[in-house]
Amino acid sequence: MIREVRAADDAAAIAAIYNEYVLHTTISFETAALTPEAMQARIVAYSAECPYLVYENDGKVLGYCYAHRWKERAAYAHTWESTIYLAPGAQGNGIGRVLMQELISRCRKAGCRVLIACITQGNERSCHFHESLGFRQASHFHAVGEKFGSLLDVVDYELNLNE
Repeated sequence: MIREVRAADDAAAIAAIYNEYVLHTTISFETAALTPEAMQARIVAYSAECPYLVYENDGKVLGYCYAHRWKERAAYAHTWESTIYLAPGAQGNGIGRVLMQELISRCRKAGCRVLIACITQGNERSCHFHESLGFRQASHFHAVGEKFGSLLDVVDYELNLNE
């Protein structure tokens, strides 16, 4: 079931999912785990302005996705960045696709014109996933991140919601 996030109820589960990526992968460029309280503050801030969704099954959060402003300047007001994370073991069964399709639909209805997905180079699974949803690579930044002793590239994918 896809539903809107409930910050107080979902923060711990979302932090647990996210922290797996923070602590063990280069998918997130954060390097320290977030507390449920810190995650709750982020959820409140992001969901006040843009869609923030969770996928829940039998009372357990298996994934989440959200949008937020891509940049702060007023001219970028209708360009948002999308983010999606799934719990370990929840990948490969369509949860990510239905979450992102719902997010895209809600972003379009909310007046977003362009969605940006920022992906660590080498995360081919995410690149292919976004391409299958209609996103196209728009940029490639070289050695802009460093984690676990490696310099990391970032690619941005864009989806024009007016096409």
